[in-house]
Amino acid sequence: MIYCGIDWAEKHHDVALIDDTGQLLAKRRVTDDAAGYRLLLDLLAEYGDTEDDPIPIAIETSRGLLVAALRQGNRKVFAINPMAAARYRDRHGASRKKSDPGDALVLANILRTDMPMHRPLPADTDLARAIAVLARAQQDATWNRQQIANQVRSLLREYYPAALDAFARWTNGLCRPEALELLKLAPTPSQAARLTRAQLRSALKRAGRSRGIEGEADRLREVFRGDYASQPQLVEDALGKQVFALLRQLEAACLAADELAEAVEESFLQHPDAKVILSFPGLGMQLGARVLAEIGDDRQRFVDARGLKAYAGSAPVTRTSGKKHHVGRRMVKNDRLNHAGYLWAFSALRSSPGADAHYRRRREQGDWYAAAQRHLFNRLIGQLYHCLQAGELFDEHIAFPSELATAA
Repeated sequence: MIYCGIDWAEKHHDVALIDDTGQLLAKRRVTDDAAGYRLLLDLLAEYGDTEDDPIPIAIETSRGLLVAALRQGNRKVFAINPMAAARYRDRHGASRKKSDPGDALVLANILRTDMPMHRPLPADTDLARAIAVLARAQQDATWNRQQIANQVRSLLREYYPAALDAFARWTNGLCRPEALELLKLAPTPSQAARLTRAQLRSALKRAGRSRGIEGEADRLREVFRGDYASQPQLVEDALGKQVFALLRQLEAACLAADELAEAVEESFLQHPDAKVILSFPGLGMQLGARVLAEIGDDRQRFVDARGLKAYAGSAPVTRTSGKKHHVGRRMVKNDRLNHAGYLWAFSALRSSPGADAHYRRRREQGDWYAAAQRHLFNRLIGQLYHCLQAGELFDEHIAFPSELATAA
């Protein structure tokens, strides 16, 4: 058996090949380009790498062109956590010295000694990996949009409270096209107070509003002309310029989030697992795509539902030492899947009577809000694992038989 370890870097990669006894067979430094990848694959083929019997590879990353080149065929690529690799490094030397060739040798020895303890990269389809790219990008764009909106809101509180009162009744507030158009038209309260009804109506129409324009224009004019505290004029104008600059970023973030949401929906509906995922209460297009992006479509990735629950961070972890026994929430998890799980559980409360009854029963037993929600997510994701494995749709009466009977 031959094992390969690769210490990757931005411009070059160090490669080490060892046998079952730990004997170093070959070491090489390859460049991070197509020529370097071909040299690496030729080196692996020289030491017995074939399509039917590929050499397993350990590397400290799960993405990039190098990983894409290595994942061709049936080869198993193990993404080793850098913190775990650092612990293994201490087994080979007391001086804690670090070098790129030495790290490649450490990674190869990790597979030689503890390969069953590490999980290879899942064999997801190209469509599932494309959905993962889009869903994660849309999630990042949504977080970025909210962060910029919070900055705008915090700045408006310092000099422009009328704008916050004017947009408070709108869903999504500062991220709405009407709010962006009005703030670009009047970035300071002095300018907003001078707006006429005609200007307000035109701004609402440019933002895409088609109904209730007259009444909304009158309401906005009344709010903008209300009695509010104000900054000195020079300071107010400076803050207005700062808000105007942030509005450009917010507008771009809103556009990116919306375009990525459309791309996610288009790709997600093409996947055969979409029908099963969308049958679950609380899972829509975007949230369902995020769940699929993190669990993938490799049916062999998780041995059972317990593995998926631990990966999602919904299953509790038990630590026992002597007389001490502690059961707590899991800190090491897939953060994106865990975040989607809380949104999923929250949405399921309104669309599933069984989920709502399950949540209320946990609350009555003494669970806090987050604990009860995490317990509901733990049950839902276990059911999702079963449905994906069996190719079945969600059934409310099978999923929550006791909760439905109690609720009835």
